[in-house]
Amino acid sequence: MIDRRTLLLVSIAALLPAAAFARQSPPSAKTFDYGPAKLDIYAPDGAKDLPVVFFVHGGAWEFGKRSQVGAKPAFLLANGFCFVSIDYRMLPQADVATQAADVEKAYAYVRANIAGHGGDPKRIVGMGHSAGCHLIALTGLRGGLPGVAGLLLDDTRAYDLPALQKNGGMVRAYARVFSDPSQWAALSPASYVDGRKHPPTFIAYSRAEGRGEESKAFAERLRAAGTKVTLFDGSAYTHMSINRDFGRDGDALTAAALTFLKSTVG
Repeated sequence: MIDRRTLLLVSIAALLPAAAFARQSPPSAKTFDYGPAKLDIYAPDGAKDLPVVFFVHGGAWEFGKRSQVGAKPAFLLANGFCFVSIDYRMLPQADVATQAADVEKAYAYVRANIAGHGGDPKRIVGMGHSAGCHLIALTGLRGGLPGVAGLLLDDTRAYDLPALQKNGGMVRAYARVFSDPSQWAALSPASYVDGRKHPPTFIAYSRAEGRGEESKAFAERLRAAGTKVTLFDGSAYTHMSINRDFGRDGDALTAAALTFLKSTVG
């Protein structure tokens, strides 16, 4: 069932100018080695001082690659952004704490070098899906992405690991990846909410099990700490389609996310 808010966003998407969903051939990327792994930078020709979306892919912390970005680069470049997609070391080669450190190193590289590709280092929004959503939330909230202008979080249950265990959600990939309870607090984005100032945050969730409950609880915790939060009900999406459809014509999440991006760094 699609709720009234999602239907409204679909209507808004239908009214967006054609340029917002411009169809283009996939843009080419320039690849760089940031140390632990590589990243791709997509930028329009002649770009200067454009806002940047810094993307971390999902894959249960065990697989995935930076090239799995779908329509995101073409859509964001058509709407006045640069786009960066990173690789990071996977389990079992690297644990989650190491992966978070990789994300922070990639961000530091981008912040130091993006001006040379037409991006504005003072207007970077961190975005991630699934495991990448967890890593962006963790690094962004604990202060590992200095100067980040906003966070765009797309569908994870791993905001508060102790609460996830209490609610019976520490199963399957979560139980395998977060097997050490002594690390749960340090690897939970929720642990870093209170007593800190955080950038505007967009939280989207799909209809996958538990996503709505965990996302709503996390959004309320951020709001209680004074953070500006946009919560997107993506119950019309599966866990995969909420990422795959981003940038496609008429997509409701894309319309809502673009509004957030424009208001945050536009």
